[in-house]
Amino acid sequence: MRILVTGGAGFIGGHIAERFTERGHDVTVLDSFEPYYNVGIKEHTVERCRELAEEGDGSYELVNDDVRDEELVADLVDDAEYVYHQAAQAGVRTSVDQPRKVTEINVGGTLNVLEAARQTDIERVVVASSSSVYGKPVYLPYDEDHPTTPVSPYGASKLATEQYARVYSEVYGLPTVSLRYFTVYGPRMRPNMAISNFVSRCLHDEPPVIYGDGSQTRDFTYVDDILWVNEQLLETDVADGEIMNVGSTDNIDIKTLAEVVRDQLAPELELEYGERNDADAEHTHADISKANELLGYEPTTDIREGVSQFIDWYRANEEWYDPLVRNS
Repeated sequence: MRILVTGGAGFIGGHIAERFTERGHDVTVLDSFEPYYNVGIKEHTVERCRELAEEGDGSYELVNDDVRDEELVADLVDDAEYVYHQAAQAGVRTSVDQPRKVTEINVGGTLNVLEAARQTDIERVVVASSSSVYGKPVYLPYDEDHPTTPVSPYGASKLATEQYARVYSEVYGLPTVSLRYFTVYGPRMRPNMAISNFVSRCLHDEPPVIYGDGSQTRDFTYVDDILWVNEQLLETDVADGEIMNVGSTDNIDIKTLAEVVRDQLAPELELEYGERNDADAEHTHADISKANELLGYEPTTDIREGVSQFIDWYRANEEWYDPLVRNS
């Protein structure tokens, strides 16, 4: 298959590009290398994908450019059979400070992809959405019929992207599927995420810092489970325009998460607390029954197992991944 992965040097996009390259597909990655976090992490992803292409039957091409470039996106989409649209300006807190930039990249970039795709015979466009579209819970776990009232510009932008994908499917017959990811974690995740930050601080004998009282809950999803769902969309018939949750059903509060990390690495440390950001969701919890029905999705990695795997990976890659080591 010829597969285009936008944002394909980032965390989730990079894992998708790596998996498809390893499977022998012809993968093209579009990524702007936005320095939102250390671009060296993206460079390691690219290096790994190139190694896999050299060892296997597939190919890998990196295009270092921006999803906001309409003509470039059109050319790349025209050469693809499948598009995995992962490119976005990440970060709930960043979106509060820079709402226009988030909208231009997340919504404008998605429109470029969808407009290009409707001019071709594309097999499918898979759009990365987010649990941030739900906002404040009316009930938990969130199913796909739950009201969508995002509490940040990031959440609003993701809601817009998935709704544009749905409309393009209904109006133009474009085959699309949107996946609402729930707090994905794993190797090469952004270093400013809670799990990676807790691990880094504990490894350097610094107490984990919790923003708020720690009662906030998250449905953390290990990246391998996300990859499984994306792979299924290469070979499984799903109705065009579908939107579905991809979570773990493994809900945990942030205080307990910090304790799980702390207890494995530095049990003598005390937890510290900082001021909570109002744009952060209070709770997330996924109802994955739709993904189970349509794709047979069953998450395989619970949070404690996933944290342990991530800690092992972190130790093995600390020299280039850990911000405190890199900057020392």
